[in-house]
Amino acid sequence: MDNGKVTRSRKAAGDGGTDKFFAIGDIHGNLSHLEQLMEEIKPAFTLQKDTLVFLGDYIDRGPNPKGVVDYILQLRKDFPHVVCLKGNHEAMFLDWIVNDKNYELFLYNGGGATIKSYSQEGEFKLPQEHLDFFTSLLLYYETEHYIFVHAGLREGIPLEEQDPHDLVWIRDEFILSPHDFGKVVVFGHTPLQRVYNTPNKIGIDTGAVYGGKLTCLELPAQRFYSV
Repeated sequence: MDNGKVTRSRKAAGDGGTDKFFAIGDIHGNLSHLEQLMEEIKPAFTLQKDTLVFLGDYIDRGPNPKGVVDYILQLRKDFPHVVCLKGNHEAMFLDWIVNDKNYELFLYNGGGATIKSYSQEGEFKLPQEHLDFFTSLLLYYETEHYIFVHAGLREGIPLEEQDPHDLVWIRDEFILSPHDFGKVVVFGHTPLQRVYNTPNKIGIDTGAVYGGKLTCLELPAQRFYSV
C-alpha cells in the first residue's frame, strides 16, 4: 500500500551530530495536544542542536488533521532538524489520492475527519505543499544508536530490505518478538495505555485520539513528556 514514491530513510552520520532526539508519537489530528506538547519540551530543546522526529499518523480520526500538518510544516521552517516519518494512515491517504485505490479502507480508518478538514464549501482541496509533505515522508530514520519507525520491524530482515507495508502496519510480530535489532527501536502505531519501554524497544503511541495522552520521548535521557 504505497504511493509509488518511496523514501525509505534518512540516515544520520552519527548521534554525535545532534545533542538530543525528541520523538513524538501518533497525533491523529489533535493539534491542541501537539501545541501543548511542544510547550512542554521547549525548555529542554536546543533549537540548533536537537532533532525532532515525528513517527507518523498526523491525520485521520482527530478534529484537525490539516491544522496538524500546517503546524509541522511551520516547524520545519523554524527548526533546522525535523524528521517526519510515514504512518499507515498517510499510506492509506496516499493510496487514495495518488493511486485512486482503497477509498473505503481509508474511510473505515477515520479518513472522513481528514476529508472534512481539507474541505472548503463542500469540496476537497489538498494544498500542493501538503501533498509534497505526504509524498516526502520517510519510512524510517536510523542513527548510530536508534531506529525510528512508525510501526516496527520484522525480525531476520536487514533494515534496508524491510517491507514498506511492515514498517507502517506491523504489530504483534514485532512487539512480541525477542529479537534484538542491534539498536533501540522507537515506534508508535500500536496505542497503549502507557509507554512500552524495554531495553531494545520503546513504543510511544499512548492513544491521544482515544482519550489518552500524546507522548514525546527525549533521547538519550529516556525522559518522557505527555499531555
